[in-house]
Amino acid sequence: MKVLVVHNRYRSEQPSGENNVVDQEVALLADGGHRVGLFEKRSDDIAQMSLPRKAIVPLQVPWNRAVRAEFGARLRVDRPDVVHVHNTFPLISPSVLAACADARVPVVATLHNYTMVCPPGTLYRDGHVCTDCVGGKPVAAVRHGCYRDSKLATVPMAASLVANRRRWWSDVTRFFCISGAQREILVRAGMPSDRLVVKHNFVADPGVSRLGEGQHLLFLGRLTKEKGVGLLMTAWDRLAAAGGLGLPLVLAGTGPMQDEVARWAAGREDVEYAGLCSKEQCRELTSRAAAVVAPSAWLEAFGLVVVEAMAAGVPTVAAAHGAFTELVEDGVTGLLHRPDDAGSLADRLREIVAAPERNRQLGEAARRRYERDFTPAVGLDRLITGYEVAVAAYEGVAAS
Repeated sequence: MKVLVVHNRYRSEQPSGENNVVDQEVALLADGGHRVGLFEKRSDDIAQMSLPRKAIVPLQVPWNRAVRAEFGARLRVDRPDVVHVHNTFPLISPSVLAACADARVPVVATLHNYTMVCPPGTLYRDGHVCTDCVGGKPVAAVRHGCYRDSKLATVPMAASLVANRRRWWSDVTRFFCISGAQREILVRAGMPSDRLVVKHNFVADPGVSRLGEGQHLLFLGRLTKEKGVGLLMTAWDRLAAAGGLGLPLVLAGTGPMQDEVARWAAGREDVEYAGLCSKEQCRELTSRAAAVVAPSAWLEAFGLVVVEAMAAGVPTVAAAHGAFTELVEDGVTGLLHRPDDAGSLADRLREIVAAPERNRQLGEAARRRYERDFTPAVGLDRLITGYEVAVAAYEGVAAS
């Protein structure tokens, strides 16, 4: 097939799982013999813009006429079978959907988060899960300044949601949800259920698997409250006060809480803050882990770190909500703890290391689940099937 991928890259200073997913899918399509093009804008470029140009960026979030024209010209040259949209914020905008309608090209879109029903896409506010805007207008998001804690910064995203909701829902032939949990929320919000299909992300085989019982417990990701870092610190302190687990906790990543985490870890033998690590270092840390910890406070739409652990034959201790409940089978491929409950998290961490033989069995079952559902081969098959169904559905509507 001939595919044109649309993506606004997130800033490089913040590691982005979404950027990685897009890069891997583009490479997967090319390696599979498909012709794939990329229409891309980079948020990094905003820093180099003049002040007048920067001032215009928020105004063009809902609709960018220049990008519509640019993308329309690209469509006339490439003439793809299907356009695959990932992220359009802030430099692309949903105007690309109009260009696709003009060129009569079917569109599929991967929903990596909840931006269709929540301006910041997180369903998280003030330390708790929030669904105030789901199924209605995003008034609460503006009132609370949900994006970057700023009402002014939230307005363009809220305006785009309101102005383009129907266009998304009518002009996109197929939406790829990255979990059943995400799909359920979007259907509840009123999105067309017949256009929403679940297509999990895939993960490349790391080429290494865990040997032995593991040398540490591992948190790998952005250091933020919504990722459950504070909860993990509280749970770990409780375990330390009771004598510890005999294994250190390693935290790898950066984010708003990195200074707090560095201070907390300083001088301790049971905690190591590894900072921002390369992909190779992350694979190595994962392969040496007794378990990966994913204590997210928000409703994760997927959970790449969980599947990356599966690929290495490592079990996960994760919060029992969002996509984690379908990725981690409690007691089979890992353990689930009660969300936002430090005591429950501490108990499950203690349990995951208490019985090495059971831990090994959990890791082996996790690897089998990876091989069944999350390999590149499975990912390519589901991706191409989704494209073919979208093209057939679009042609069927056009013919009628």
